[in-house]
Amino acid sequence: MKLNTVAASTPTYTHEDVLASLHVKPIDRLRRTVMACLLWESQFYESGESIADRIKSLVSQCDVQEVADLAIKAREDMKLRHAPLLLVRELARHQGAGSIVGRTLTRVIQRADEIGEFLAMYWQDGRCPVSKQVKLGLAGAFRKFDAYQFAKYDRDTTVKLRDALFLSHAKPQDNDRHYTRHERATERRLNATPKLSHDEALYRQIAERTLPVPDTWEVALSGGADKRETFERLLAENKLGYLALLRNLRNMADAGVPAELVTKHLIAGAAKSKALPFRFVAAARAVPQWEPFVDAAMLEAMHGMPKLAGRTNLLVDVSGSMDSRLSEKSDLNRIDAASALAVLVRGICPEVRVFTFSNSVVEVPPRVGMSLIDAIARSQPHSGTYLGRAVQAVNSAAPGAERTIVITDEQSHDVVGAPGGRGYMINVASYQHGVGYGAWTKIDGFSESVVRFIQEVEQEV
Repeated sequence: MKLNTVAASTPTYTHEDVLASLHVKPIDRLRRTVMACLLWESQFYESGESIADRIKSLVSQCDVQEVADLAIKAREDMKLRHAPLLLVRELARHQGAGSIVGRTLTRVIQRADEIGEFLAMYWQDGRCPVSKQVKLGLAGAFRKFDAYQFAKYDRDTTVKLRDALFLSHAKPQDNDRHYTRHERATERRLNATPKLSHDEALYRQIAERTLPVPDTWEVALSGGADKRETFERLLAENKLGYLALLRNLRNMADAGVPAELVTKHLIAGAAKSKALPFRFVAAARAVPQWEPFVDAAMLEAMHGMPKLAGRTNLLVDVSGSMDSRLSEKSDLNRIDAASALAVLVRGICPEVRVFTFSNSVVEVPPRVGMSLIDAIARSQPHSGTYLGRAVQAVNSAAPGAERTIVITDEQSHDVVGAPGGRGYMINVASYQHGVGYGAWTKIDGFSESVVRFIQEVEQEV
Protein backbone atom coordinates (compact mmCIF):
# COMPACT_ATOMS: atom_id res chain seq x y z
CA MET A 1 0.00 0.00 0.00
CA LYS A 2 1.38 3.40 -0.98
CA LEU A 3 1.41 5.92 1.88
CA ASN A 4 2.95 9.00 0.25
CA THR A 5 -0.08 9.92 -1.82
CA VAL A 6 -1.16 13.29 -3.20
CA ALA A 7 -2.98 15.24 -0.49
CA ALA A 8 -6.65 15.79 -1.22
CA SER A 9 -7.94 19.33 -0.82
CA THR A 10 -11.28 19.85 0.85
CA PRO A 11 -13.63 21.77 -1.45
CA THR A 12 -15.18 24.95 -0.09
CA TYR A 13 -18.54 26.40 -1.04
CA THR A 14 -20.37 29.69 -0.82
CA HIS A 15 -23.45 29.86 1.38
CA GLU A 16 -25.51 29.24 -1.76
CA ASP A 17 -23.64 25.99 -2.48
CA VAL A 18 -21.45 26.85 -5.44
CA LEU A 19 -17.78 25.93 -5.36
CA ALA A 20 -15.82 28.86 -3.96
CA SER A 21 -12.36 29.96 -5.02
CA LEU A 22 -9.59 27.71 -3.71
CA HIS A 23 -6.02 28.47 -2.64
CA VAL A 24 -6.84 31.90 -1.18
CA LYS A 25 -3.97 33.13 1.00
CA PRO A 26 -4.71 33.85 4.68
CA ILE A 27 -4.09 37.59 4.23
CA ASP A 28 -6.60 37.69 1.36
CA ARG A 29 -9.14 35.79 3.47
CA LEU A 30 -8.53 38.26 6.27
CA ARG A 31 -8.97 41.19 3.89
CA ARG A 32 -12.32 39.92 2.57
CA THR A 33 -13.50 39.43 6.17
CA VAL A 34 -12.38 42.84 7.45
CA MET A 35 -12.91 45.44 4.76
CA ALA A 36 -16.72 45.49 4.90
CA CYS A 37 -17.01 44.44 8.54
CA LEU A 38 -18.94 46.37 11.17
CA LEU A 39 -17.49 44.36 14.03
CA TRP A 40 -19.79 42.00 15.98
CA GLU A 41 -22.72 42.84 13.72
CA SER A 42 -24.36 39.73 12.25
CA GLN A 43 -24.81 39.38 8.49
CA PHE A 44 -27.33 37.32 6.53
CA TYR A 45 -25.38 34.04 6.61
CA GLU A 46 -22.95 34.49 9.51
CA SER A 47 -23.09 35.80 13.06
CA GLY A 48 -21.01 38.73 14.20
CA GLU A 49 -19.27 36.49 16.72
CA SER A 50 -18.19 33.97 14.09
CA ILE A 51 -16.82 36.74 11.88
CA ALA A 52 -14.83 38.18 14.80
CA ASP A 53 -13.49 34.72 15.68
CA ARG A 54 -12.34 34.23 12.08
CA ILE A 55 -10.50 37.55 12.18
CA LYS A 56 -8.68 36.47 15.34
CA SER A 57 -7.73 33.12 13.83
CA LEU A 58 -6.52 34.55 10.53
CA VAL A 59 -4.32 37.24 12.11
CA SER A 60 -2.19 34.51 13.68
CA GLN A 61 -1.61 33.00 10.22
CA CYS A 62 -0.49 36.23 8.51
CA ASP A 63 2.68 38.26 8.31
CA VAL A 64 2.62 40.95 11.00
CA GLN A 65 3.45 43.81 8.62
CA GLU A 66 0.66 42.77 6.26
CA VAL A 67 -1.80 42.77 9.16
CA ALA A 68 -0.59 46.21 10.26
CA ASP A 69 -0.98 47.58 6.72
CA LEU A 70 -4.48 46.08 6.53
CA ALA A 71 -5.49 47.69 9.84
CA ILE A 72 -4.34 51.11 8.61
CA LYS A 73 -6.11 50.71 5.27
CA ALA A 74 -9.32 49.57 6.98
CA ARG A 75 -9.27 52.65 9.21
CA GLU A 76 -8.06 55.31 6.80
CA ASP A 77 -9.54 54.16 3.47
CA MET A 78 -12.60 52.17 4.51
CA LYS A 79 -13.42 54.44 7.47
CA LEU A 80 -13.99 51.44 9.76
CA ARG A 81 -13.47 51.92 13.49
CA HIS A 82 -13.71 48.68 15.46
CA ALA A 83 -12.36 46.05 13.05
CA PRO A 84 -8.97 47.81 12.77
CA LEU A 85 -8.73 47.94 16.58
CA LEU A 86 -9.36 44.19 16.73
CA LEU A 87 -6.60 43.60 14.18
CA VAL A 88 -4.13 45.53 16.35
CA ARG A 89 -5.30 43.77 19.49
CA GLU A 90 -4.64 40.36 17.87
CA LEU A 91 -1.37 41.66 16.43
CA ALA A 92 -0.27 42.43 19.99
CA ARG A 93 -0.42 38.69 20.75
CA HIS A 94 2.42 38.07 18.26
CA GLN A 95 5.73 37.74 20.07
CA GLY A 96 7.63 38.94 17.00
CA ALA A 97 5.48 41.96 16.15
CA GLY A 98 7.76 44.36 18.03
CA SER A 99 7.44 48.08 17.43
CA ILE A 100 4.93 47.51 14.62
CA VAL A 101 2.19 47.22 17.25
CA GLY A 102 2.84 50.60 18.85
CA ARG A 103 3.19 52.50 15.58
CA THR A 104 0.09 50.90 14.10
CA LEU A 105 -2.05 51.49 17.18
CA THR A 106 -1.15 55.18 17.29
CA ARG A 107 -2.08 55.57 13.64
CA VAL A 108 -5.30 53.52 13.80
CA ILE A 109 -6.71 55.47 16.77
CA GLN A 110 -8.29 58.56 15.19
CA ARG A 111 -10.90 59.51 17.78
CA ALA A 112 -10.27 60.06 21.47
CA ASP A 113 -12.88 57.50 22.54
CA GLU A 114 -11.05 54.78 20.60
CA ILE A 115 -8.34 54.83 23.27
CA GLY A 116 -10.71 53.41 25.87
CA GLU A 117 -12.46 51.25 23.28
CA PHE A 118 -9.19 49.53 22.44
CA LEU A 119 -8.43 48.77 26.09
CA ALA A 120 -11.95 47.39 26.59
CA MET A 121 -11.29 45.13 23.60
CA TYR A 122 -7.86 44.20 24.98
CA TRP A 123 -9.48 43.03 28.21
CA GLN A 124 -12.56 41.46 26.62
CA ASP A 125 -11.48 37.97 27.69
CA GLY A 126 -10.34 39.09 31.14
CA ARG A 127 -8.02 41.64 32.68
CA CYS A 128 -4.38 41.02 31.79
CA PRO A 129 -1.11 42.99 31.72
CA VAL A 130 -0.79 45.46 28.86
CA SER A 131 2.29 45.03 26.69
CA LYS A 132 4.95 47.71 26.43
CA GLN A 133 4.22 48.29 22.75
CA VAL A 134 0.51 48.80 23.41
CA LYS A 135 1.39 51.34 26.12
CA LEU A 136 3.61 53.17 23.66
CA GLY A 137 0.86 53.12 21.05
CA LEU A 138 -1.69 54.52 23.48
CA ALA A 139 0.76 57.19 24.65
CA GLY A 140 1.25 58.22 21.03
CA ALA A 141 -2.50 58.41 20.56
CA PHE A 142 -2.85 60.79 23.51
CA ARG A 143 -0.64 63.28 21.70
CA LYS A 144 -3.06 63.43 18.74
CA PHE A 145 -6.00 65.15 20.45
CA ASP A 146 -6.79 68.50 22.06
CA ALA A 147 -8.89 69.42 25.10
CA TYR A 148 -12.11 69.67 23.11
CA GLN A 149 -11.69 66.20 21.58
CA PHE A 150 -10.87 64.65 24.96
CA ALA A 151 -13.74 66.41 26.72
CA LYS A 152 -16.19 65.28 24.05
CA TYR A 153 -15.48 61.64 24.86
CA ASP A 154 -14.64 61.77 28.59
CA ARG A 155 -17.52 59.58 29.69
CA ASP A 156 -18.32 57.22 32.55
CA THR A 157 -17.42 54.16 30.52
CA THR A 158 -15.85 50.98 31.89
CA VAL A 159 -12.43 52.16 30.74
CA LYS A 160 -12.11 55.91 31.19
CA LEU A 161 -9.61 58.24 29.59
CA ARG A 162 -7.88 58.75 32.94
CA ASP A 163 -7.41 54.96 33.27
CA ALA A 164 -5.73 54.82 29.87
CA LEU A 165 -3.59 57.86 30.70
CA PHE A 166 -2.25 56.30 33.91
CA LEU A 167 -1.73 52.90 32.30
CA SER A 168 0.13 54.19 29.24
CA HIS A 169 2.33 56.62 31.21
CA ALA A 170 1.79 59.17 28.45
CA LYS A 171 4.19 62.07 28.83
CA PRO A 172 3.02 65.58 27.93
CA GLN A 173 4.88 67.59 25.37
CA ASP A 174 5.68 71.08 26.61
CA ASN A 175 4.18 73.32 23.99
CA ASP A 176 4.76 76.59 25.85
CA ARG A 177 8.30 76.24 27.15
CA HIS A 178 10.58 73.67 28.81
CA TYR A 179 11.42 74.08 32.47
CA THR A 180 14.81 72.91 33.70
CA ARG A 181 15.20 70.79 36.80
CA HIS A 182 16.82 73.77 38.55
CA GLU A 183 13.82 76.04 37.80
CA ARG A 184 11.36 73.50 39.19
CA ALA A 185 13.49 72.98 42.32
CA THR A 186 13.57 76.75 42.86
CA GLU A 187 9.79 76.95 42.57
CA ARG A 188 9.37 74.17 45.16
CA ARG A 189 11.83 75.85 47.55
CA LEU A 190 9.92 79.12 47.34
CA ASN A 191 6.61 77.27 47.77
CA ALA A 192 5.51 78.68 44.46
CA THR A 193 2.87 76.90 42.41
CA PRO A 194 4.74 75.12 39.60
CA LYS A 195 4.00 76.51 36.18
CA LEU A 196 2.45 73.92 33.91
CA SER A 197 2.87 73.73 30.20
CA HIS A 198 -0.23 73.52 28.02
CA ASP A 199 -0.02 69.73 27.71
CA GLU A 200 0.75 69.22 31.40
CA ALA A 201 -2.37 71.16 32.30
CA LEU A 202 -4.40 69.13 29.81
CA TYR A 203 -3.17 65.81 31.17
CA ARG A 204 -3.90 66.95 34.73
CA GLN A 205 -7.47 67.78 33.68
CA ILE A 206 -7.84 64.30 32.17
CA ALA A 207 -6.48 62.72 35.34
CA GLU A 208 -8.74 64.77 37.61
CA ARG A 209 -11.66 64.64 35.18
CA THR A 210 -11.94 68.43 35.17
CA LEU A 211 -11.90 68.97 31.42
CA PRO A 212 -14.01 71.97 30.37
CA VAL A 213 -17.47 71.06 29.14
CA PRO A 214 -17.31 70.85 25.32
CA ASP A 215 -19.54 73.02 23.17
CA THR A 216 -21.40 70.25 21.34
CA TRP A 217 -24.99 69.95 20.22
CA GLU A 218 -25.52 67.11 22.71
CA VAL A 219 -24.36 69.22 25.65
CA ALA A 220 -26.30 72.29 24.56
CA LEU A 221 -29.57 70.46 23.99
CA SER A 222 -29.30 68.37 27.16
CA GLY A 223 -28.94 71.66 29.04
CA GLY A 224 -32.29 72.87 27.71
CA ALA A 225 -31.03 75.24 25.01
CA ASP A 226 -33.34 76.12 22.15
CA LYS A 227 -32.80 73.57 19.37
CA ARG A 228 -33.03 75.94 16.45
CA GLU A 229 -30.75 78.54 18.03
CA THR A 230 -28.26 75.86 19.03
CA PHE A 231 -27.97 74.31 15.59
CA GLU A 232 -27.81 77.69 13.85
CA ARG A 233 -25.04 78.86 16.19
CA LEU A 234 -23.01 75.66 15.82
CA LEU A 235 -23.31 75.85 12.04
CA ALA A 236 -22.29 79.51 11.99
CA GLU A 237 -19.27 78.76 14.19
CA ASN A 238 -18.34 75.61 12.21
CA LYS A 239 -18.63 73.48 15.34
CA LEU A 240 -20.84 70.77 13.85
CA GLY A 241 -18.87 68.03 12.11
CA TYR A 242 -20.08 66.73 8.78
CA LEU A 243 -21.22 63.35 10.09
CA ALA A 244 -23.07 65.08 12.91
CA LEU A 245 -24.66 67.34 10.32
CA LEU A 246 -25.92 64.36 8.30
CA ARG A 247 -27.17 62.54 11.39
CA ASN A 248 -29.02 65.60 12.71
CA LEU A 249 -30.91 66.61 9.59
CA ARG A 250 -34.18 65.33 11.06
CA ASN A 251 -33.59 67.23 14.31
CA MET A 252 -32.80 70.41 12.39
CA ALA A 253 -35.84 70.07 10.14
CA ASP A 254 -38.10 69.52 13.15
CA ALA A 255 -36.56 72.51 14.95
CA GLY A 256 -37.17 74.80 11.97
CA VAL A 257 -33.57 75.46 10.94
CA PRO A 258 -33.77 77.17 7.51
CA ALA A 259 -33.23 74.73 4.64
CA GLU A 260 -30.97 77.18 2.81
CA LEU A 261 -28.59 77.34 5.81
CA VAL A 262 -28.41 73.55 6.05
CA THR A 263 -27.91 73.22 2.30
CA LYS A 264 -25.04 75.71 2.37
CA HIS A 265 -23.14 73.60 4.91
CA LEU A 266 -24.06 70.30 3.27
CA ILE A 267 -22.56 71.41 -0.03
CA ALA A 268 -19.58 73.27 1.45
CA GLY A 269 -18.36 70.32 3.50
CA ALA A 270 -19.16 67.47 1.10
CA ALA A 271 -15.90 67.38 -0.85
CA LYS A 272 -13.73 67.04 2.28
CA SER A 273 -16.13 64.92 4.31
CA LYS A 274 -15.22 61.43 5.45
CA ALA A 275 -18.81 60.27 5.12
CA LEU A 276 -19.26 56.85 3.57
CA PRO A 277 -21.52 56.94 0.50
CA PHE A 278 -24.41 55.18 2.24
CA ARG A 279 -24.48 57.88 4.94
CA PHE A 280 -26.05 60.22 2.39
CA VAL A 281 -28.70 57.59 1.68
CA ALA A 282 -29.53 57.37 5.40
CA ALA A 283 -29.73 61.16 5.69
CA ALA A 284 -32.06 61.46 2.68
CA ARG A 285 -34.39 58.82 4.09
CA ALA A 286 -34.50 60.53 7.47
CA VAL A 287 -35.62 63.83 5.91
CA PRO A 288 -37.39 63.10 2.60
CA GLN A 289 -38.23 66.77 2.04
CA TRP A 290 -34.52 67.59 2.01
CA GLU A 291 -33.50 64.73 -0.27
CA PRO A 292 -32.63 67.10 -3.16
CA PHE A 293 -30.10 68.89 -0.94
CA VAL A 294 -28.57 65.63 0.29
CA ASP A 295 -28.50 64.33 -3.28
CA ALA A 296 -26.62 67.43 -4.39
CA ALA A 297 -24.14 67.01 -1.52
CA MET A 298 -23.54 63.36 -2.41
CA LEU A 299 -22.81 64.31 -6.02
CA GLU A 300 -20.56 67.15 -4.83
CA ALA A 301 -18.57 64.64 -2.75
CA MET A 302 -17.73 62.80 -5.99
CA HIS A 303 -16.90 65.95 -7.91
CA GLY A 304 -13.46 65.96 -9.43
CA MET A 305 -12.96 62.19 -9.44
CA PRO A 306 -11.21 61.20 -12.69
CA LYS A 307 -13.33 59.46 -15.31
CA LEU A 308 -12.88 55.99 -16.78
CA ALA A 309 -12.83 56.01 -20.55
CA GLY A 310 -14.75 53.46 -22.59
CA ARG A 311 -17.89 51.45 -21.98
CA THR A 312 -18.69 49.93 -18.60
CA ASN A 313 -21.16 47.21 -17.62
CA LEU A 314 -22.22 47.56 -13.98
CA LEU A 315 -24.02 44.72 -12.18
CA VAL A 316 -25.57 45.24 -8.73
CA ASP A 317 -26.64 42.33 -6.52
CA VAL A 318 -30.23 42.68 -5.27
CA SER A 319 -30.64 39.13 -3.95
CA GLY A 320 -32.30 38.34 -0.63
CA SER A 321 -29.04 38.18 1.32
CA MET A 322 -28.32 41.77 0.33
CA ASP A 323 -31.38 42.83 2.31
CA SER A 324 -29.53 42.15 5.57
CA ARG A 325 -29.01 45.27 7.70
CA LEU A 326 -25.56 46.79 8.03
CA SER A 327 -25.94 46.78 11.82
CA GLU A 328 -28.54 45.92 14.41
CA LYS A 329 -29.53 49.56 14.92
CA SER A 330 -29.27 50.62 11.29
CA ASP A 331 -32.18 51.11 8.88
CA LEU A 332 -29.79 50.55 5.98
CA ASN A 333 -28.91 47.26 4.33
CA ARG A 334 -26.21 45.99 1.98
CA ILE A 335 -28.25 46.90 -1.07
CA ASP A 336 -28.10 50.50 0.16
CA ALA A 337 -24.31 50.27 0.47
CA ALA A 338 -24.06 48.62 -2.96
CA SER A 339 -26.38 51.16 -4.58
CA ALA A 340 -24.42 54.08 -3.12
CA LEU A 341 -21.26 52.60 -4.66
CA ALA A 342 -23.17 52.24 -7.94
CA VAL A 343 -23.80 56.00 -7.85
CA LEU A 344 -20.04 56.55 -7.56
CA VAL A 345 -19.34 54.16 -10.44
CA ARG A 346 -21.99 55.93 -12.51
CA GLY A 347 -20.26 59.23 -11.75
CA ILE A 348 -16.87 58.14 -13.10
CA CYS A 349 -18.14 56.10 -16.06
CA PRO A 350 -19.83 58.34 -18.64
CA GLU A 351 -20.64 55.34 -20.86
CA VAL A 352 -22.29 52.83 -18.54
CA ARG A 353 -25.11 50.32 -18.64
CA VAL A 354 -26.52 49.38 -15.25
CA PHE A 355 -28.02 45.95 -14.49
CA THR A 356 -29.36 44.30 -11.34
CA PHE A 357 -29.34 40.57 -10.76
CA SER A 358 -31.09 38.11 -8.51
CA ASN A 359 -33.09 35.29 -10.13
CA SER A 360 -33.26 37.49 -13.23
CA VAL A 361 -31.16 40.16 -14.92
CA VAL A 362 -32.80 43.57 -15.30
CA GLU A 363 -31.35 46.65 -16.95
CA VAL A 364 -32.15 49.92 -15.17
CA PRO A 365 -31.79 53.47 -16.54
CA PRO A 366 -28.32 54.92 -15.86
CA ARG A 367 -29.69 57.69 -13.68
CA VAL A 368 -27.65 59.65 -11.13
CA GLY A 369 -27.84 60.09 -7.37
CA MET A 370 -30.84 59.02 -5.36
CA SER A 371 -32.92 58.24 -8.44
CA LEU A 372 -30.43 55.54 -9.44
CA ILE A 373 -30.55 54.08 -5.92
CA ASP A 374 -34.35 53.89 -6.08
CA ALA A 375 -34.25 52.31 -9.53
CA ILE A 376 -31.85 49.60 -8.34
CA ALA A 377 -33.86 48.72 -5.22
CA ARG A 378 -37.17 48.49 -7.11
CA SER A 379 -35.89 46.76 -10.23
CA GLN A 380 -36.96 43.20 -9.35
CA PRO A 381 -37.84 40.85 -6.45
CA HIS A 382 -34.97 40.18 -4.07
CA SER A 383 -34.52 36.42 -4.23
CA GLY A 384 -31.68 34.07 -5.30
CA THR A 385 -28.16 34.95 -6.44
CA TYR A 386 -27.43 33.83 -9.98
CA LEU A 387 -24.33 35.86 -10.66
CA GLY A 388 -22.88 33.43 -13.21
CA ARG A 389 -26.00 33.60 -15.32
CA ALA A 390 -26.07 37.38 -14.97
CA VAL A 391 -22.48 37.83 -16.17
CA GLN A 392 -23.17 35.61 -19.15
CA ALA A 393 -26.37 37.49 -20.02
CA VAL A 394 -24.72 40.92 -19.74
CA ASN A 395 -21.75 39.81 -21.84
CA SER A 396 -24.25 38.89 -24.59
CA ALA A 397 -26.55 41.92 -24.18
CA ALA A 398 -23.77 44.51 -23.95
CA PRO A 399 -20.69 43.14 -25.75
CA GLY A 400 -17.49 45.05 -26.27
CA ALA A 401 -17.31 46.71 -22.87
CA GLU A 402 -13.90 47.78 -21.61
CA ARG A 403 -14.79 46.65 -18.11
CA THR A 404 -17.37 44.81 -16.04
CA ILE A 405 -17.91 45.89 -12.43
CA VAL A 406 -19.95 43.72 -10.05
CA ILE A 407 -21.08 44.91 -6.59
CA THR A 408 -22.18 41.88 -4.54
CA ASP A 409 -21.78 39.78 -1.41
CA GLU A 410 -20.27 37.02 -3.61
CA GLN A 411 -22.65 34.28 -2.46
CA SER A 412 -23.54 33.07 -5.95
CA HIS A 413 -25.74 30.02 -6.58
CA ASP A 414 -23.97 29.26 -9.86
CA VAL A 415 -20.44 29.27 -11.24
CA VAL A 416 -19.19 32.67 -12.36
CA GLY A 417 -17.44 32.86 -15.71
CA ALA A 418 -15.08 35.41 -17.21
CA PRO A 419 -16.12 39.07 -17.42
CA GLY A 420 -16.56 41.16 -20.53
CA GLY A 421 -13.38 43.24 -20.67
CA ARG A 422 -11.47 43.90 -17.47
CA GLY A 423 -13.43 42.47 -14.50
CA TYR A 424 -13.79 43.91 -10.98
CA MET A 425 -15.64 42.11 -8.21
CA ILE A 426 -16.50 44.48 -5.32
CA ASN A 427 -17.42 42.52 -2.21
CA VAL A 428 -19.59 44.40 0.33
CA ALA A 429 -19.88 41.59 2.90
CA SER A 430 -17.57 39.62 5.21
CA TYR A 431 -18.40 36.00 4.41
CA GLN A 432 -15.71 33.37 4.65
CA HIS A 433 -15.82 32.18 1.03
CA GLY A 434 -16.65 33.91 -2.23
CA VAL A 435 -16.39 33.70 -6.00
CA GLY A 436 -14.60 36.93 -6.91
CA TYR A 437 -11.22 35.57 -7.90
CA GLY A 438 -9.68 34.00 -11.00
CA ALA A 439 -10.33 36.27 -13.98
CA TRP A 440 -11.66 38.99 -11.67
CA THR A 441 -9.79 41.70 -9.78
CA LYS A 442 -11.00 41.31 -6.21
CA ILE A 443 -11.88 44.43 -4.15
CA ASP A 444 -13.38 44.43 -0.64
CA GLY A 445 -15.31 47.19 1.13
CA PHE A 446 -18.00 49.80 0.61
CA SER A 447 -16.21 53.14 0.87
CA GLU A 448 -15.39 55.36 -2.11
CA SER A 449 -11.84 53.96 -1.94
CA VAL A 450 -12.89 50.83 -3.82
CA VAL A 451 -13.85 53.01 -6.80
CA ARG A 452 -10.62 54.97 -6.54
CA PHE A 453 -8.75 51.66 -6.57
CA ILE A 454 -10.24 50.83 -9.99
CA GLN A 455 -9.10 54.21 -11.26
CA GLU A 456 -5.57 53.63 -9.97
CA VAL A 457 -5.38 50.16 -11.51
CA GLU A 458 -6.36 51.45 -14.92
CA GLN A 459 -4.02 54.42 -14.74
CA GLU A 460 -1.11 52.00 -14.27
CA VAL A 461 -1.97 49.98 -17.36
